[in-house]
Amino acid sequence: MSKRDDEDGLGRRISRFARVSAGLSGVAVRGAGRALAGGKTVSAANAADLTAVLGQLRGPVMKVAQFVATVPGILPAEVARSLLSLQANAPPMGSGFVRRRMAAELGQDWERKFRSFEKEAAHAASLGQVHRAVARDGSKLACKLQYPNMGAAVEADIRQFKAALMLQRNFDGTIDTREFGREIEARLSEELDYEREAAHMRLYGQMLCDRPEISVPAPFVPLSSKRLLTMSWLEGRPVLEFETTALATRNAIATALFKAWWRPFARYGVIHGDPHLGNYTVRPDHGINLLDYGCVRTFAPDFVAGVVALYHALKRKDDALAAKAYKAWGFAKVTPELVRVLNLWAGFIFEPLLDDRVRVVDNGVSAAEYGLKQANEVHARLKALGGIRPPRQFVFMDRAAIGLGGALIRLRAELNFHRLFEEEIADFDQALLAQRQANAFSAAGVPLPEAE
Repeated sequence: MSKRDDEDGLGRRISRFARVSAGLSGVAVRGAGRALAGGKTVSAANAADLTAVLGQLRGPVMKVAQFVATVPGILPAEVARSLLSLQANAPPMGSGFVRRRMAAELGQDWERKFRSFEKEAAHAASLGQVHRAVARDGSKLACKLQYPNMGAAVEADIRQFKAALMLQRNFDGTIDTREFGREIEARLSEELDYEREAAHMRLYGQMLCDRPEISVPAPFVPLSSKRLLTMSWLEGRPVLEFETTALATRNAIATALFKAWWRPFARYGVIHGDPHLGNYTVRPDHGINLLDYGCVRTFAPDFVAGVVALYHALKRKDDALAAKAYKAWGFAKVTPELVRVLNLWAGFIFEPLLDDRVRVVDNGVSAAEYGLKQANEVHARLKALGGIRPPRQFVFMDRAAIGLGGALIRLRAELNFHRLFEEEIADFDQALLAQRQANAFSAAGVPLPEAE
């Protein structure tokens, strides 16, 4: 098999995984992808409408739409091309901007507070750009500097994104995405607050302190503000540079990725909500650096208990337990018929965790028909039931799971995911999680979320 054929096969596998996951959850641009009823692409006119709406997005909202566009084949070419070009062509601001913004955050004498500061950005992101620096004591630093007027930009983005959601519902209202719009609006407003992100960083440092294979940067408070986040610089290489390394290396990276996601969720009810592979780098010892804590989602203990209960329900084929789990997730009117339909989706998503053997995430299935056939059946049954409105907690849970799954597929890791997951939930107790959550949040200075 040629390298190109191998890449094409890998692309189809990732597309199948993400297309089914995103399609079943009603992710915002679902209507611009393959319609689940038959797998047909949208019309040229509909694609043009979505391109016009999504093409205007900037800031963090752009990432919500782009995360499906980063996997080849999910969106029509004209839509994906527009989104990805925005991501690739976001140039960093120049040295004049940097001097003005740094002076606004740290005062006119800001340069004297560093031993050195590189005015050329090391990385440009949606909210701001990152600069390398050295502290007066010689510590290597990363300075994330927010672009000006981002509050207004995010507000405008959210309006545009809600317009995209409305278009999606016009394509097919079987999965009502209105709660998703509310959830995205709430989370993205938090990304503007770098003091909150610094607190999230401290929180992750606590939650993962017993995992030496996972590094979390430490915030440097004296040189930080609400719009400037200075932290320790972590050396590492992009995850995708390791796609062709030895299996043992890929498995080590994949195991660290798995634990970096599932451990905070299973023990503290917290997920890292931005699955972009650029938010992980690989250390020289093949551990990982976990970066960017702007999009962190906290769940109530009963929601986490519902996820664990659903796993056990699927494992035991217990529909009554599954119904309780879906209610804990926030689904309304959980009838026996709805449970059976949702179990089709959940069985596909949870399948690697239920299978007690060494395997790849997608089980090596190269043909798209398996996933799409299941997705089509779920969609048809939901439509027959009159449609569904998934709860808002669903969007970032599913988004992060898709990102983790896509990363594991790209690495072609061969692991016993069942045993890895069982290790994370072995001592699960809802009351204990609530206590851990309260203690860790208090110590990190993160406010507990209000009841939803």
